[in-house]
Amino acid sequence: MTPSRVLGVLVTLLAVLALLVWVPNDTVSGFVQSKRGRVSIGDAMAPALAFGLMALSGVLILWEERTAKTPGPSDRRGPTFVAVLLGICVGAFAIMIWAGPLAVAVFATDETYRNLRDAMPWKHIGFAIGGTGLVTALITLVESRFSWFALLIGVATVTVLIGVFDLAFDDLLLPPNGDQ
Repeated sequence: MTPSRVLGVLVTLLAVLALLVWVPNDTVSGFVQSKRGRVSIGDAMAPALAFGLMALSGVLILWEERTAKTPGPSDRRGPTFVAVLLGICVGAFAIMIWAGPLAVAVFATDETYRNLRDAMPWKHIGFAIGGTGLVTALITLVESRFSWFALLIGVATVTVLIGVFDLAFDDLLLPPNGDQ
């Protein structure tokens, strides 16, 4: 079995397992929640959509592999690429976690980040800087060069995510604010 087929099977199995075991046992409400005639998105919707996309990705990998030619010799740079990829993710998430509290410590010394984590602009600082950096760095890694267009894509991506999740839902805190 080729490495791509193993990856496709593992991704699909993990997604299905998460959908059937983790999501139902770790969420309080279902996909849609109705309280006093008001219908809203339930706790299970976001993880279920994410795991559904993950399962679809695994199936697409398997579908693509059915017509693939015999693989050639493996590229020895693969582990280095994965290490750099993980380093970028860890760095971006660290920036996401610490940029907001650092900004509050520098610019709003009379307040704590915990008190301001749901106030503009403090709630967006970590997500915006870390998210833009993550997207830009990943594009730069794949293209092997920095471009201003990659930075623009990073800013646009974060802006759209803030618009979709933060502006549309009053009680939703963008990462990492829910844990502060």
